[in-house]
Amino acid sequence: MRAVLQRVTRASVTVAGEVVGRIDRPGLVALVAATHDDGPREVETMARKIAELRILREEQSVLDTGAAVLVVSQFTLYGSTRKGRRPSWGEAAPGPVAEPLVEAVVDALRERGVEVATGRFGAMMEVELVNDGPVTLIVDT
Repeated sequence: MRAVLQRVTRASVTVAGEVVGRIDRPGLVALVAATHDDGPREVETMARKIAELRILREEQSVLDTGAAVLVVSQFTLYGSTRKGRRPSWGEAAPGPVAEPLVEAVVDALRERGVEVATGRFGAMMEVELVNDGPVTLIVDT
């Protein structure tokens, strides 16, 4: 699994004019993607990293502060631009594989007591955020 984590002061996701996910306080936006061989181990590692990385202010984590997380599925994180001008999506897991994995990350975060908002898998989403810092990290399992 791969994620881009952005420390934010607030964030939201809109689909077809409807806000489907929102955090109105400091926290993280987690853009999450799965690849073909990901499974429960990668899900657990990703959820632990999102919840426990000390990337919020004063070197605190989501669990330390009770911060919220907005999780947005984003298969394009596995896009390859090594050749030519058109990205290759071959490393990204197909929807039927990726969707339950991303949902499992959301569930694992909620099991840790994290407040989680989400986008809508497979939808054309508008993600709006205010990056705090800015702090942006790439996490690979």
